Formats: sequence, C-alpha cells, structure tokens
Amino acid sequence: MTELSKPQHASAAGREPMPMPVPRVGPRRRTGLGVLLLPLAGLLVALGVWWLLTSVLEVIHPAVLPPPGAVLSAFAAAPVRFLEHAGDTTVETVVGFVLSSGSGVLIGLSLAGSRVLERMFTPLLVAVNAVPKIALGPLLVGALGWGQKPVLTMVFLLCFFPIVLSTATGLTSTPADLAELARSLDASRWQAFRKVRLPAALPQIFVGLKVAMPLAAIGAVIGEFQAGESGLGYLIVQAGGVGDTATAWAAIILIGLMSILLYFVLVLLERFALPWVRDTTSRG
Repeated sequence: MTELSKPQHASAAGREPMPMPVPRVGPRRRTGLGVLLLPLAGLLVALGVWWLLTSVLEVIHPAVLPPPGAVLSAFAAAPVRFLEHAGDTTVETVVGFVLSSGSGVLIGLSLAGSRVLERMFTPLLVAVNAVPKIALGPLLVGALGWGQKPVLTMVFLLCFFPIVLSTATGLTSTPADLAELARSLDASRWQAFRKVRLPAALPQIFVGLKVAMPLAAIGAVIGEFQAGESGLGYLIVQAGGVGDTATAWAAIILIGLMSILLYFVLVLLERFALPWVRDTTSRG
C-alpha cells in the first residue's frame, strides 16, 4: 500500500491523531407541552398560596382579599355581566394600543431621522411621560366628557413613550457591519432603511410594544375609574363602593387574564413577523 492510499485519519509515527469533529448542537427548543404546563403550574402555585393565606392561615381579612371560592362564586353569579365589561375593556385596550403604536413608531422614526428634531422634542416627551397620568383624569373628563374618548386618551398617554423610545433606539443602533455593507453596495438612503436599518430595529421595536401592552391595559382601567361608563375598571369602582370585594377581585383577575392573552398574541405576532430572531439568538 502506498503512502497516498493510507487512510487520511490514521496517525503517522510521532504525530498526534486528528481530533474527530464534534457535532454541533443547536439551542434546545421548548416543547409545546412545557409551554402550557409551566404557566399552569405557576397559576396553581399562586392559587395555593392565595387559598392558604385567606382560608387556612386567615392572615388577610376577607374585606381586603376574599378567598378564591368567594371570588369564583361572585363570577359564577353573573358571568355575562363580567364578560360584557371585559369585552369593553379589551376593545379600549386594543384600540388605544394600536393608536399609540402607530403614533409612537412615527414619532420614533422622526426622532431617529433628524438629530434636530431629537434635540427639540425629546425633553418634551420625557416631561409628558413623567406627569402622573391619574392627575390628568379630571382634566380629560372636563375636556372630552364621559365615555371612551378620555379612556382611549389615557391609554395613549400611558403607553406611547416606550414605543417611541424603542423605535428611536433601534433605528439609531444599527450594527456597524450592516451599515458598512449597505454603503459598500451603494445603497440609497431608502434602500438602506428598508433593507438594513428597519429589519435590524424590529426586535427592539417589539420590545417596546411588549412593554407598552400591559401599560395599555392599566391605562384603560385608570380611564374607566375616572371617566368610564362600562368596563372592568368601572365595575371595580361600583363594587368597591358597596363593599363587594369579591366582585372587585373577580374583575381584577379578569384584567390580568386579558393582559396575559393580549401579551401572548403580541408575542406570536413577533414570532410570525421576525422568524429569524429565534434562529439567530439563544438564551443559552
């Protein structure tokens, strides 16, 4: 056998053997079963602690936090009423979120595209965001009356700033290698924006949207506290006024469930719109 016909991986005298290639292992994917079971397990733990504190140890007075059974009974007594109010709050949350998302992205685009506009209006945006929104409630009622208009305005004011900030940050932090690639290909400003800057900024924009979604629900409830004629916030005020804490807590739990649902709808939208993010990142 000639020297050329020897196997390439065989080690010659005095030489170290060639290392065998190690197969690459991709990031672990969570199964659908785990995605469902883990949140349910967390929910069961929370319910168990709630039941333990209110029904067994009785360290919390029922006027502050009723037992789970009392809250469930309050919901079972009038489920249609609760669902109608939940529907009104959901509509106000979604509409206000959509309005603030569109406006926030446009404002973020303007700030990212012009340093003059950024320096002119960023302090004003910070000042508006720092104002306690609940203090604006009476003013909104006086200017817009009762109903959905002041509620939607409260939603807008509460959640548009994270969207503006994430959009401007994402568009002004394009990776240097991608920006250099666009310049080397003589891409126009619009082409560089559409092909490089905007796709690179979308993950950051979705971060702002996911931060703003729970804030939209909070804004809807605050607006209903002060100017609403329906909705879960309105129901909490009515129930709290007569000492019906079980009904109030049932409404609070529905607000939480609504927020969870809307948040995960947004997460699914992100996965559909940005399929490359999960393939290029890993939680380790």
